[in-house]
Amino acid sequence: MGRIVLGIAVLAVVGYVLAAAYLYFFQEQFVYRPSTRIEATPASVGMYYEEVALVASDGVRLTGWYLPLADARGTVLFCHGNAGNISHLLAVAKDAHRLGLGILLFDYRGYGQSEGTPSEEGTHRDAEAAWNYLVQEAGLAPDQIAIIGRSLGGPIATRLARDKAPAALFLEETFTSIPELGRELYPIFPVDLLARYQYPTLEYLKQVQCPVLISHSRGDMFIVFEHGQRLYEAANQPKAFTELRGGHSSAFSEDAATYEAGVEAFLTEVLGW
Repeated sequence: MGRIVLGIAVLAVVGYVLAAAYLYFFQEQFVYRPSTRIEATPASVGMYYEEVALVASDGVRLTGWYLPLADARGTVLFCHGNAGNISHLLAVAKDAHRLGLGILLFDYRGYGQSEGTPSEEGTHRDAEAAWNYLVQEAGLAPDQIAIIGRSLGGPIATRLARDKAPAALFLEETFTSIPELGRELYPIFPVDLLARYQYPTLEYLKQVQCPVLISHSRGDMFIVFEHGQRLYEAANQPKAFTELRGGHSSAFSEDAATYEAGVEAFLTEVLGW
């Protein structure tokens, strides 16, 4: 009996070590879930757009769609989450136009038709390239641009807002950091030792000086509501919080009225747009 118990214990330890090794060496599969297939374009839903060619500071070529709007109150630079590509964001573009905003959608390296392989520093370079396009090519002033980061796009948008001077930063269903999220999702593993990605949204946010709007759902079972609360507490004034209903990916459609009302109030009362 003792040998059986010892054998089971050894197998358990080996299994644990192998699982931890998998999490470490194949971590990018959990952080990034790109799709290279473009399933639709804004023209598919009757929206005018311009195809945009971006080049990151390390030479990686990226693609995007710019959807300007006549008499826009401002323009949004949208940093999307870890899955899919810009062809899955047509509803986001429609929402922006409905709120009187132009929008730039872009794909990180390795997503959609963008070259390269995703990485933490690479995604930051990609967002900076999108910013440079709006300022240098589209001719927009920084105070005409609001940066939105949804889910994984949150830390990317936050660092960009820290380094630039946008009109505002919107964070949607975003985590405080990858290690903190990992500790919640994989509590039996030493995530702090295994984490090769950081994306420290909360630390970046403490240094952001522009107005901040945070939207988060209590029904988000992936990035729980407390992440949004902690980000709100860390943000400098002026700031606002919109509490949504629905899941991590579905809250913006399930509770669209609350989401849009929160954005509209922020645009009008805080930004004066």
